Parts: sequence; C-alpha cells; structure tokens
Amino acid sequence: MVNFWISEVYDIMNKRIYLDHAATTYLRQEAFSAMMPYLGEIYGNPSSIHAFGFEARRALEAARAQIAEVLGAKTEEILFTSGGTESDNLAVRGAAQAKKGKGRHIITSQIEHPAVMKTCRALEKEGFEVTYLPVDQDGIVNLEALKAALREDTILVSIMAANNEIGTIEPIEEIGRIVKEKSKVYFHVDAVQAVGVMDMSLDRLIDVDLMSFSAHKFYGPAGIGGLFVRKGTRLSSILTGGSQEKGKRAGTENVAGAVGMAEALKLAAQEREEEAVRLSELRDHLIERVLGEIPDSRLNGHRQKRLPGNANFSFDYIEGESLVMRMSALGIAGSTGSACSSASLNPSHVLLAIGLKHETAHGSYRVTLGKATTRQDIDDTVEALKSVVKELRDMSPLCQKG
Repeated sequence: MVNFWISEVYDIMNKRIYLDHAATTYLRQEAFSAMMPYLGEIYGNPSSIHAFGFEARRALEAARAQIAEVLGAKTEEILFTSGGTESDNLAVRGAAQAKKGKGRHIITSQIEHPAVMKTCRALEKEGFEVTYLPVDQDGIVNLEALKAALREDTILVSIMAANNEIGTIEPIEEIGRIVKEKSKVYFHVDAVQAVGVMDMSLDRLIDVDLMSFSAHKFYGPAGIGGLFVRKGTRLSSILTGGSQEKGKRAGTENVAGAVGMAEALKLAAQEREEEAVRLSELRDHLIERVLGEIPDSRLNGHRQKRLPGNANFSFDYIEGESLVMRMSALGIAGSTGSACSSASLNPSHVLLAIGLKHETAHGSYRVTLGKATTRQDIDDTVEALKSVVKELRDMSPLCQKG
C-alpha cells in the first residue's frame, strides 16, 4: 500500500483549497474598507448624546436602512445581534416568552441548527411543549405532519430556510401559508445559510414574522448578525441591560460590524443570481464525479432543491473525522457537518433524521463552495477524495477486501 503521507499523487501542495464556506466565509475587501473608519477615528458609542455618539449612530442607522432595503423590510424591523446563534435564540426564546400567556406549544423540525434545537430543548424544561417535525429522506419537512401538529395553543413555528449540513431548501412559502391558517402563530425562519445566497425578500415572504441572518456567511465580518422582526410581532428581550435595539437587545451596538454587514449584503444581493449559476454548475460537476468515480458513496439532501454551493456525501466503511483530517493534510478544507457541532463525536442529528444508519452518518463529508472556488479546485478535490477514501477503506476492518 502506498504510504499516504509521502505519496506524490497529491503533492497539492503548493496551494490550499477552502471548501467550508457554510462554516464561514472570508471578509471581502469592500466590507473591510467600509468598516475601517469605525475601527479607528469614528469610535463613539451610538447611544451617547454628543457629537461622537451622533456620528456613530448615523452610521449604524444607515447600515440598518441598507440591510432593510436589500431584504425588503422596514428599517425599524431590523435588529442587530452578535450573529446567527443569538438571532435564533432571541427569535425562539423571545417569541415564546412574549406569547406564553396564549399557549406553550412550539413546532420545529428534526434537522434544525443547534441554536434552534437546543433552545427548544431548554424551553421544554421550562414548561413548554415542542413538536419536532419529521423530514423525508431528502430532508424536506413533512407538511402534512405540520398541519396535524398545529393546535389552538401553538404559539411559534420555527423552520430553517436551508439546512446547513445537507443543503436542502425548505418550502418556506408553503409552510408560511399553512402556519398562517392559525393567525396567532408566529413563524420564524433561520435563514443564516440562505440570506445572501437565495432570494429571501421579506416583501415576498409575507408570512414570515421573524428571520435570522449572520454576516460571516456572506463575506461580511464575524460577530455581527441580525434579526428581522415584522411590525406587530411581540418579542421579549433575552439579555438584561440597556435599552438598545428598541429594548429588544441590550448591549452597545457593533457599529463597524453593522457597516461591514450592510456592505457585504448589498454586494451579495447584486451578485447573487450570477454566482448561484456558477456555483450550481461547479456543485453538480463535483456531485457527478464523486458519485460516478467513488464506489459506495451517496449524496445527502435533495438533488435539485439544495443550496448552490453545498454537497454533502456519505462514504461507506470510513469515519468522517479521519477523512476531514486526511484531506486537510493535503491542503483541502471540508467538514463533517456543522462547525458548531464539530467537537461532538456523535453522528449528525440531521443525517439520522433523513434515515441514515449511525455507521453511514459517521462517514459524511460536507463540501461547501464559495466565490474563490474554481473548477480546478473541484477536480483536485475529487482526485484527493478518491485516494483518501480508498486508503481509509483499505485500513477499515468493515470494508470487504476483494
């Protein structure tokens, strides 16, 4: 057997290939440049009532207005947070607390991000009841189960726009129409993977009451995110402190981050359609090569209804963490799933929910493409995958040697 570590087959490497854009993207230069003044000479607290504060406040509100315009929302409907996790927590917990007098039943799905899933688990310990909707083998929420789950005491439905692990896009508009048949139920959408990548215009998604997004998923800065709160939606604060963000999110606002997020989102919206076509072509080329050239491999998630840059595979007889580490040694960055769960040795709850066995779920590898990804990157990655998967299988006692 060829020694993997000294093989010349993938001496990639004079370059590194980053294929983990679902975890985070780089900060694009335009956003960084827009942020620079607020990391230096313009440093006032936007809540201060003097010239330094006013200057910062103007920048913050201009960023809010720009984000609202891109998303098809009203300026006052955008709240700034520290990122997707806080936005999801604020939406789910904040809505639950605000409406608990009307009921204590929440509906979500079995494939939500931990920021939603674990918040729901915590609320169960506080007396709320949560229904976790099943999904089909492609990861699409069962709409009949949703209809059956809605009750008179249901106060909130939280369903993600697109799954962070397998890339499946959910029928959000249809879900919204079903939810709004119960007019008092709030509908939250975790759109962290979707905003900047898909059309998430809120003047079109009229049944969405709350929507979470995060800047570092669309080439903005890490540590800043937002929550759309449709006018008339009640929301309790989950932080104790000042009255920033209309009393919904205490803490001094991140002005530089908000400015960078607004710039990144504006550019993402301008480039979205063209970039989606390019990434979809690269993604499909990757999928066809992997499934056609690596035996005992499968694609996880819907074949067509998926994010443009997402491809999640399972390879029989191997372990995903070993695959990630071996690929990384070759200069190729992928993942086994959500970066937020990377420290866990348990199989992905998403892959189990779509019906994979534990041993198959353990052999997953997520590839997420981005602005700098080229066709050559895809071809290099496939060749590396073929080599690494073969070697790991050669070492596996589970793989039938023939």
